[in-house]
Amino acid sequence: QMRNHVESHAVISTFDMFSIGVGPSSSHTVGPMRASKKFVDLLKHKDLLFNVAQIKIELFGSLALTGVGHGTDYAVLMGLEGDSPENIDPTSIQPRIQNISKSQTINLRKEHQVKFIPIQHLVWYTQDTLPFHPNGVRYLAYDNNNQVILSE
Repeated sequence: QMRNHVESHAVISTFDMFSIGVGPSSSHTVGPMRASKKFVDLLKHKDLLFNVAQIKIELFGSLALTGVGHGTDYAVLMGLEGDSPENIDPTSIQPRIQNISKSQTINLRKEHQVKFIPIQHLVWYTQDTLPFHPNGVRYLAYDNNNQVILSE
């Protein structure tokens, strides 16, 4: 008796392999934007969003070394405001970044505005890495007493 042997394989398209990002390097924009959105969504899910007084983002490794040139900072900020690579209007990015810098605030999930001074709250650790991966991002949300209420 013969057994039928069927080989299986994943069927993917070019569109599954490539993603549109906000900068010249999707690895430095798509991932950080999604991670930022995931963090603020988690704050909302845990009913902590409206307890956040300020937020700090720490970038490590290559994300810190080349992040400014690759748009990592813009991607992180847009993700914190609730955007994802699939739904962001690229023409809205520059005016929003300018508004964040000028107002020194960021609107988390477009629901809760908090103090945000990029030079203080977006930290680039070019010589350090996190365990498990050389390119990492750490998010810290603080309450009014400057206590960390969530870190990822």
